[in-house]
Amino acid sequence: MGDVQANAKDQHALRKSLARLTAGTSPAATITMWTDWAVHLASAPDKQLTLMRKAQENWLLWTNFVAHGCPSELEARPVRPEGTDRRFRDESWDSAPFAAMAQAFLLMEDFLDAATSDVPGLNPAHDRAMTFLGRQMLDAFAPSNFLATNPEAIARTFETGGFNLVGGASAFWQDIQKRMHDEAPKPTKKVGRDVAVTPGKVVFRNHLIELIQYVPVTDKVHPEPVLIIPAWIMKYYILDLSPENSMIKYLTEQGFTVFAISWRNPDAADAELGMADYLHQGPSAAIDQIADATKARKIHTVGYCLGGTLLSIAAAAMARDGDDRLASMTLLAAQTDFSEAGELMLFINESQVSFLEDIMDAQGYLNANQMMSAFQMLRSNDLIWSQMVRKYLLGDGDAAMNDLMSWNADSTRMPARMHGEYLRQMFLNNDLAAGRYHVDGHGVSLRDIRIPVFGVGTETDHIAPWKSVFKIHNLGHADVTFALTNGGHNAGVVSKPGHPRRHYRLHTIRDQDKALTPEDWFEEASLHEGSWWPAWAAWLSERSGKKINPPKITGALEDAPGSYVKME
Repeated sequence: MGDVQANAKDQHALRKSLARLTAGTSPAATITMWTDWAVHLASAPDKQLTLMRKAQENWLLWTNFVAHGCPSELEARPVRPEGTDRRFRDESWDSAPFAAMAQAFLLMEDFLDAATSDVPGLNPAHDRAMTFLGRQMLDAFAPSNFLATNPEAIARTFETGGFNLVGGASAFWQDIQKRMHDEAPKPTKKVGRDVAVTPGKVVFRNHLIELIQYVPVTDKVHPEPVLIIPAWIMKYYILDLSPENSMIKYLTEQGFTVFAISWRNPDAADAELGMADYLHQGPSAAIDQIADATKARKIHTVGYCLGGTLLSIAAAAMARDGDDRLASMTLLAAQTDFSEAGELMLFINESQVSFLEDIMDAQGYLNANQMMSAFQMLRSNDLIWSQMVRKYLLGDGDAAMNDLMSWNADSTRMPARMHGEYLRQMFLNNDLAAGRYHVDGHGVSLRDIRIPVFGVGTETDHIAPWKSVFKIHNLGHADVTFALTNGGHNAGVVSKPGHPRRHYRLHTIRDQDKALTPEDWFEEASLHEGSWWPAWAAWLSERSGKKINPPKITGALEDAPGSYVKME
């Protein structure tokens, strides 16, 4: 028995070491994907011929561009970067020889996309993953990443006499030291002083949550409280940042009694906590406490990201059991059907999940650095390479953190059992959408949900793509009002009124209406300028009763933001 346990520990140590080298990616999954692609490409002569023609066409386009002196006009360029690609936007990239380098790189990207896509017989998941991985590898060799081929870095070096490189070398060494010691970036905004400052009290606490009730700021409030359930992959105050950027503060100003769950930051002792624990100690416990304390007959509920997935499970279980205490359900960038869950699916397969489970089994949780690597890879140009160029070549150092960036650095951990269950039951098996998910030994179905639903998707969300969030329309028997706002997973949700350059689309599909595809919905939805928050607040108000005196805050344990949010 002792030898078996020792061997298991050795395997965990080996996999943990591999994870550090591969940013948490399973080598077996990567090798399987590469082999599948290579074998099918080798046995597809028609695809090979197409690629040969593609290579020849790209070569001729590039040589013609260079022969004409690398003209700066957009129409003269063989290929243009994607709209989100900022690497070559500076005007110094418009002249030779740097324009030639940029075009050569972009044409190589174009060729690699063709080489890794639409290979006959290739597993569709491997097709998408190969295209993504090919881009990741090629991005490392972009001319913008090197001093000798980056005109902005060359100009900065002459301007500073090389001090940008001295500062960059110092920053590089410091980052290496942090990487070796698994140190994550530190938030610069203090919780309770700069962020999470909306007045309130912790009115309930169990092992997993602190429930915060916020002080009313209006003379009258709607009788239905609002319960906010954030994801436990994040600290709750994403929705209570600085006062001018706080959704919670905004809701209190609209005449709502607001409660929010603040999740515990788990450690190795919490390794065996599962999805059922998060359900019962999270939304279920909070709803019971709110109903008991306020005597409210109905409660509006709001779930953000993974918190929205958990809320939908809770709502389905309550509907199954005849519990009608929910007035509405709002899902903020939250998925309920994971069949098309976006680019995160590129990292999730049986081999990868097994690899992560071994890592988590060794340490009891998945830490922030291991999660952050996957999210950074989804936007490597913005979150990895452009940051490295700015810090190491331009010598700009770390950018000053705003409240959202500081929150993003305030990391959390995920218990081993819970995260394994989440990956398997949602991403791998899609049990919730398929009606196979069980609560308390019995199945739950989203089709039992008949309360009004307000869904929010964001246009550039890489974590919960809006078309995936949109699938809630087809899963329940509910009237669904859906808002599509510009921005990403966080910035699109934290969209205070008055924020510049904000817009959203809004449309309601009632249960008896004909179904719409996401594309048809996009055409039907009305376009509005500004933040979506006022439209949502109006929607909540329309589904609320006549205003009453605010409920008293009783049983206060401590002032908001509480203790759990400060756990490191």
